[in-house]
Order: sequence, then C-alpha cells, then structure tokens
Amino acid sequence: MSELLLINITGPDKPGLTSKITAILAGSKIPVLDIGQAVIHNHLSLGMLVEVPKESASSPVLKDLLFCAHTLCIQITFTPVTDSEYEGWVQEQGKHHYLLSLLARKITAEQLERVSTLIAEHGLNINSINRMSGRIPLENEHGGHTKACVEFSIRGTLENENRFREQMVAITDSLGVDIAFQEDNIFRRNRRLVVFDMDSTLITSEVIDELALEAGVGEEVAAITEQAMRGEIDFTGSLQRRVSLLKGLDERVLETIAQRLQLTEGAETLFHNLHNLGFKTAIISGGFTYFGHYLQKKLNIDYVYANTLEIEDGKLTGNVLGTVVDGKRKAELLEIIARKENIRLEQTIAVGDGANDLPMLGKAGLGIAFRAKPIVRESAKQAISTLGLDAILYLMGFRDRDDLSVTPHILQTVS
Repeated sequence: MSELLLINITGPDKPGLTSKITAILAGSKIPVLDIGQAVIHNHLSLGMLVEVPKESASSPVLKDLLFCAHTLCIQITFTPVTDSEYEGWVQEQGKHHYLLSLLARKITAEQLERVSTLIAEHGLNINSINRMSGRIPLENEHGGHTKACVEFSIRGTLENENRFREQMVAITDSLGVDIAFQEDNIFRRNRRLVVFDMDSTLITSEVIDELALEAGVGEEVAAITEQAMRGEIDFTGSLQRRVSLLKGLDERVLETIAQRLQLTEGAETLFHNLHNLGFKTAIISGGFTYFGHYLQKKLNIDYVYANTLEIEDGKLTGNVLGTVVDGKRKAELLEIIARKENIRLEQTIAVGDGANDLPMLGKAGLGIAFRAKPIVRESAKQAISTLGLDAILYLMGFRDRDDLSVTPHILQTVS
C-alpha cells in the first residue's frame, strides 16, 4: 500500500537544489507522478506529486527531506492527496486546453485581475502563467517602445465562447490592452506561412492616399478609402473610383512615395525571425504591386500579390490591370500559396486591418486584425492594437529570449 503526497518547496533558488531533493527520493525509489517548477526573481517554487509507501510516512525519507530543506534555507510542506482526488486530476487531461495572451506596453495588476476573473467566471482553470516578454528596465533609457506579454495556459470546457470573447473585447477597450485567445493544439506550435496585408499593416500609410495627395485629389480619395476599409462600400468599385482620379499622374511619383514609406513598428524584427526560422511569407494586398515589390526586396518576402496600375507613356491611365485583389481574392490567394508550399491552412497566419481582409483572416489558422477598424476587430478572432507586428511572435509561442535578431526589449521605431 502507498499514499500520495504533494510536496511543495519554496525559497531562494540556487544551483543543485532540485537535484538534492530528488536524490533523496531516488534513494528510496519514490515514483514521481507530477512535477512543476517556476522561478520568479530568483525565488523558487517547486511542486512534486509522489507515491510514498505507507510504511515510509514517518521513515527517514520525509525526515531527510525536512533536514535537506533546513540546510538549503527553503520551506517544504507535505499535503496528502486522496485516490479520488488523483483520479479526478487524471480525468482532466482529456479537457480542452487554451492559451490566453495578455499584451500591453506594461502589465498591471488590474489587467491580470480582470483576465483571471473572466477565466474563473467561465469555469476554466489556469494551469500556468508564463512571461513571454523580456525583462523590462525600470527606466526607459533608450527611448522607443516597451512591450510586455504574459501567457495563461488554461484548461476546461468553454460553454459560451462568443460571450467569453465579447467580455474579452470589453476588457481590451476599457484597459487599452490586447487579449488573444486560441486553442492549444499542434498547429499552434507548427505554423509555416504568414501572409500580410500591406497598407496600414506592413506600412503605416495607405499608398493610394499618398498617390492622391500627389495628384491633388487627396480629400476625395481619402474619403472613399475610409468608407471601403470600414466595409461600407464595395472594395472593387471603390478601388476603381479612386484609381480613376489618379489619371495623368507621372509614374516617377511612385518611386518618390516608395522611398518615404515607413515600416510599421516591429516589422523588421518579425521578418528577420520568421525567415531565420524557415517560415514562408507573403504580401496579399488590395494595394499596388510596385510598392509590394519594393517591400519584398526590403524584407525578403517570398510572395507578392497586389493590384497593378496601368501606365502608358510614363503616366497613370487611371485603370487597374487584371483581376482586382479584393477580399474574396485574398482568401483564394492564401489557399493557392499554402497549396503550392504543401502547407495546411491550419498552419497559416494572416494579418490585416481592413474589411477586405476578413475573408483571409477567417480562412487562416490564425487570423489577426492588426490596428484594425472596429468592424474588423469585432469580427476577427484575434486582434493586436497596442503593440507592434513583432507581438505576433508571442501568439506563435515565441519568447523574447528566442529572438534571432538580437533586438533589445525596448524597440526603436523602424522607419
């Protein structure tokens, strides 16, 4: 006969601590049924569920553990676990598992309280909480932007996911944070293709608005653009209307605008990591191929699909050549690239900000509305509005310490 004991050890971390504790258990051939350890600011918390022969309950093994804890200046407690409690724990391994990522410039207790309360209200349990971002200095000596992310590993059955997501949005709106919620499955850990919208996603501006300013029709085009991005008017029709207003613009203006494009915060860090890790990348844009190819060279992007401006005698004709890349076409192109690369859709990520990106976001395994219009944020399952593009790495399971670009945790604005 044996009994189950939960051993909890807390105190200052030091090299060899775990090995000394487990050596005592090993000497008595004690089975370890579960183990978990975390260190926060050099303070250790170690837990082990062990199976101890009943005759050993007052034997040297427990006394030796207590003596070892005393010599190491740590605290140790023993809590009996019943067979029924253990069986209940075993049964929980069949429950759904989720990952909730809390993203902000700085994590606060209020944010953690609101999120953990929401989790509890829906009958879910937190398995662990891990910091994904790097250690942030108290003083921002280098200027630029800070970023922070903690990830909750959650288990349980979510009865009303729509209501859960509605309450998440309420928290993000009231506290100015981002919350991503996704199923923890094999595809989350095995993404292979990331596709991006271009305007107001990879770059901070809408290129057609820049072209319109050069053509002297800025206000007219900007108004149509805003309506299209909010989903109030058909994208294809709006594109044709806007491009027609550019008729007669000198093609040399395209290069001028390309030279002054600003990359969105975190774009270079993100792409450097994606390519070093073997990901395929693509631009799928309702913008224009000229600027897509410019970014392709700058960021080493594998594929570019966008609209082509017709040019005759060095002037824009006011027409778009070929099939317009609208919302439906974006989703089709995502499938085409995935099929060509022999990648399952569950292994893809799509990032965009406009209503015409929603079909693509919905088709991808992970669709992210990035600094998006309200209608897009509400419709997409994931949204990032407070951090830069490199925050996508957190949603993929990467920590700052995995950053292959060796970028400091306080990032300079990329231009």
